Amino acid sequence: MTAAVVDPGDVFPSRERAAELRTLSHEGGMGRHKWADRRLLDRVAAPAVPLLLDRGDEVLEGGRANLFAVRDGALFTPADDGRILPGIARAGAIAAAREAGIEVNEKRLTRTDLLTAEEVFLTGSVRGVEPAGTLDGEPLPPATALSERVAAGLRRRWRTGRLAAAGS
Repeated sequence: MTAAVVDPGDVFPSRERAAELRTLSHEGGMGRHKWADRRLLDRVAAPAVPLLLDRGDEVLEGGRANLFAVRDGALFTPADDGRILPGIARAGAIAAAREAGIEVNEKRLTRTDLLTAEEVFLTGSVRGVEPAGTLDGEPLPPATALSERVAAGLRRRWRTGRLAAAGS
């Protein structure tokens, strides 16, 4: 185990600190209980963030966060089907989006879906909402007002102690 100081600029980071995603295939995902053995993730050198894919190009999650894509004013995120960590920041972001009237869809996403999305961002318990800037070196679109609304809602939930989804 390693402990490190968190740079305040990494919490709800700006576009200038957007994540560089690098795909990494791992059939079946790494499961619901974030991994005791994280050596697989070491194949992607920092500062890039591993993006786990299953069976070809199906997107699962980031090495340190869950993933969301924006299309036509709605959020899309991989389903919580046992292959991903059902992150508390993910649950909070989904709840915040729904409270803001944003449609949320849990469904299969591909690498191509991310490259053609209006925006891609990550959610995690350290960084909150983090923009994704590139995918395997290809630029992704900049943040939109939608992710800013989700980030504001997640910040409110953190400040009030309502971390997970409403009713949970």
